[in-house]
Amino acid sequence: MSDRDGKFAGDDPYALMRRWLEDASASEPNDPDAMSLATVDPEGLPNVRIVLLKAIDDDGLVFFTNYESRKGREIEAAGKAAVVLHWKSLRRQLRARGTVERLPAERSDAYYHSRALQSRLGAWASRQSEPLASRGALMAEVAKVTLSRGPNPPRPPHWGGYKLRASEIEFWADGDFRLHDRFRWSRDGAEGSWTVTRLNP
Repeated sequence: MSDRDGKFAGDDPYALMRRWLEDASASEPNDPDAMSLATVDPEGLPNVRIVLLKAIDDDGLVFFTNYESRKGREIEAAGKAAVVLHWKSLRRQLRARGTVERLPAERSDAYYHSRALQSRLGAWASRQSEPLASRGALMAEVAKVTLSRGPNPPRPPHWGGYKLRASEIEFWADGDFRLHDRFRWSRDGAEGSWTVTRLNP
C-alpha cells in the first residue's frame, strides 16, 4: 500500500492541489483561494501578503496584481517567490516556491475583462503600495477614471497576471499529537521530474 493514499494520493502535484482547493471550497467560510505570497526586497528583507489564487494550471499557480506595486517590483527583480495556503477547516496547508513569470497579455486581458467594472476602474485608479493622502483622494481618482475611461476600460499596462512555476511543493495535513503528515514534491527547475519525500512533522 502506498504511503500517500487518501488525501495525498496522485502522481501530479498540480492535480492534487486542485483537489485540495475543491475540498476547501466546500468547507472554508471565506476565500478558500486566499494565499500568502512572499517576496524579498533588494536587501533580502522578506515581505508577505495575501493574494487570491485565480487558477491552478498544469504547470503553475496563477494570480494577478499591479506590476508597479511593491510585490510586483520585487517579483520582477528576483524572479522568484513562495506561497502558502492554509485551510483551517480542513487542517491542511499547502506551500510552494519557484520562479515567477508574467502571463501572456491575452490571458491578463481576458481575466481583467471578466472582473466587475468597479474593480477594473480601481485597477486604473490605485497606485498600489504608494502613499495615499486620504480615502477621499482615492475615491476622487476613481471618479476621474470613470469619466475618462468609460464603461469598458482597457486593461492598464501596469496590471496583469503572474504564474509561479514551482520547483518545490509541500502538502501538510494535521495529525494527532502533532504527528502531522508532510510530503514534499521537488524537482530541478520548473521542467524536471518530481521526487516525493515524506518529511518529519
